[in-house]
Amino acid sequence: MLRYSNRSFFDTVDERPRVALINTANVKEPDPFRITIEQIMNDSASEVDNGAKRFLTKEVTFTAFQTIYTLMQCTPDLSGDDCTRCLRDAIGRLSICCTGKLGGRVLFPSCNVRYEMYPFYYESTSNPTVVFPPPPSTRPPQMAESPPPLPAPGGGKQISRRTVAAKKYNVVRRENDGTESLEFDLITIETATKNFSTDYKLGEGGFGEVYKGIFHEGQEIAVKRLSKSSGQGEEEFRNEVALVAKLQHRNLVRLLGFCLGGGETLLVYEFVPNKSLDYFLFDPKTQGLLNWSTRSKIIGGIARGILYLHEDSRLRVIHRDLKASNVLLDKDMNPKISDFGMARMVGIDQIHGNTKRIVGTYGYMAPEYAMEGLYSIKSDVFSFGVLLLEILSGKKNSGFHLTKFAPSLLAYAWQLWNDGKGLELMDPSLKDSCPLNEFMRYVHIGLLCVQEDAYNRPTMSSIVQMLTTESISLRKPERPAFSVGKFTNGDHGSQGSGAEVCTQNNLTNSTFGPR
Repeated sequence: MLRYSNRSFFDTVDERPRVALINTANVKEPDPFRITIEQIMNDSASEVDNGAKRFLTKEVTFTAFQTIYTLMQCTPDLSGDDCTRCLRDAIGRLSICCTGKLGGRVLFPSCNVRYEMYPFYYESTSNPTVVFPPPPSTRPPQMAESPPPLPAPGGGKQISRRTVAAKKYNVVRRENDGTESLEFDLITIETATKNFSTDYKLGEGGFGEVYKGIFHEGQEIAVKRLSKSSGQGEEEFRNEVALVAKLQHRNLVRLLGFCLGGGETLLVYEFVPNKSLDYFLFDPKTQGLLNWSTRSKIIGGIARGILYLHEDSRLRVIHRDLKASNVLLDKDMNPKISDFGMARMVGIDQIHGNTKRIVGTYGYMAPEYAMEGLYSIKSDVFSFGVLLLEILSGKKNSGFHLTKFAPSLLAYAWQLWNDGKGLELMDPSLKDSCPLNEFMRYVHIGLLCVQEDAYNRPTMSSIVQMLTTESISLRKPERPAFSVGKFTNGDHGSQGSGAEVCTQNNLTNSTFGPR
């Protein structure tokens, strides 16, 4: 790959502009061919990040007389996770533009994928190493880099305080501990938030209070002031934050750092300006701002974010509290998932577990999690299904039993779909912008996600493929889990009052396991 630009693009994933090239000839057996292509591409995407060259070719026999040739490539400056993400997004575009075609190619600035029925590349016995120059320094020329501190006697950890000129605020960096997280000093955070002024308060959630902050050079941040009763040890907190800081995806809210001191436990995040999805989705005054194009973009972004947590990040992460208020929207209405941090390790390659402490929001919880404390990646799939149906209908699942329609939004959606009246689920504000066939397909996918038996729910990788590839056939859903029930005080430590189904969120935990 050859690329040039008027800006530094090293270590950055760029997926626009996009180019798709198509062999216009059609295959005779499109379904088996599509399945083979998807399997080759998805398997290859996981292999590319293992090599330093970020390049892979593969040949697979399709019939006795036909061979499929594939190529996948990233720019070598990308990390393994970024390369895999870029390739998977390109594969998603490939399935849209080139399904049923004898050949196709999708090119992003940072990666490209291609398949053909003939050899279009040449094997080489020599592979020269490409050395990339370091990106230009943002440090003013008069600033000299201070020498690193000497190791502490006996191999102990050394802590040094220094000023980062490019960011112009104080940080405390822990040396020799294997982490790259930034620890801000308390004075910097107090100055940015005007000493946690009520004028800067954005809200209050399960973690505690959330404040907006502005560093003196103008960078905006969001600060979560964790409850002092969290009961977490300092080293455990540091380790968990170090894990969360490594999770970086365009559809996740980025963790910038943390602060411990003066009795405070603070998390510092990027500031997302457009509030949360529920602010727009459930208010009749703002629903009209979410046309079909915007909603489908939000649905796809949420799906890709959860897919990254489940399959593409270094650690497998189960969110356990996916809901509309935990999806923030940036200035372009792109979704960013929040509150996936502060996780507990569940063991090597463990993708399910059992807990006596129910953490999450009733109405979004999978029944096996709400009733028995059993969770897995399929628990997040259930929550995604509920959220998908809420986005399509503009109606909340919680409190739906108070309406005249059905005991729950899931029951209502199933009833309409089963009676051939699925279009009646549509938010009225979508009628002028929504393709009917696409809407019905999304309802179908939502119902598959909320199946009562976790085994019958699709994985997030399958969901992303179903959302982007119309040619993928969908199996008929069974009767969904209509409700997880309303818990009374004392059941699993939850609390409720009146008719509302409430969140019990002293701490929103995600679940991590090393791959």
